Amino acid sequence: MKRAIPVLVLTAVGLVPLWRYEPSTQPASTTEAAAPAPAASSSGSSALVVEGSVVNTEKGPVQVEVTFEGDRIASVRMLQQPNHPQTTAAVPKLIEETLQAQSADIDTVSGATITSGGYKESLQAALDEQEASASAATTSEVVAGPTVNTEKGPVQVEVTFEGDRIASVRMLQQPNHPQTTAAVPKLIEETLQAQGADIDTVSGATITSDGYRESLQAALDARGA
Repeated sequence: MKRAIPVLVLTAVGLVPLWRYEPSTQPASTTEAAAPAPAASSSGSSALVVEGSVVNTEKGPVQVEVTFEGDRIASVRMLQQPNHPQTTAAVPKLIEETLQAQSADIDTVSGATITSGGYKESLQAALDEQEASASAATTSEVVAGPTVNTEKGPVQVEVTFEGDRIASVRMLQQPNHPQTTAAVPKLIEETLQAQGADIDTVSGATITSDGYRESLQAALDARGA
């Protein structure tokens, strides 16, 4: 009976490794890498994709697709182009020039005159469409300045804004005087160039110029320009 005890102890000790190294029945975990999210534009502006018109050339149809970021041409992609070695070689040059010029005013690629002509025509159509869309999205606002009573007579302007830009100026009231009549177009032209009331006095129409600037500045202040 005394000999049986060591045998049982040894048997129990031998089973311990079996319990410790029992294979796991849980499935192995896997790590799955997610694709990185696209980076947002640094300017915060949303991209607009516009397809140009299909231009049928002697070599085949040409059509471009333009991606705009704000008013900037961000990229150009060919949707259709002639299956020709000279066209294949010309397209990267045309796209590169477009991105540099930011317009369709680019040179014709030597040896690919027909494709270049079709490319520029399709590109210009896309640019025109983007410009029309931008104009339609811009709201106009008309603000009348106060009437300024001068020695020559009342002066009052009306300003049309498109966004933050002064698009046009119209005289609602002005002195009935030849020098005023000659001065007003100059005052308006300077306003559109300066985009503000910091403009010069027109020689021979000092009083009208002062009244014009006062009414104009009041209109700008009223809109917060």
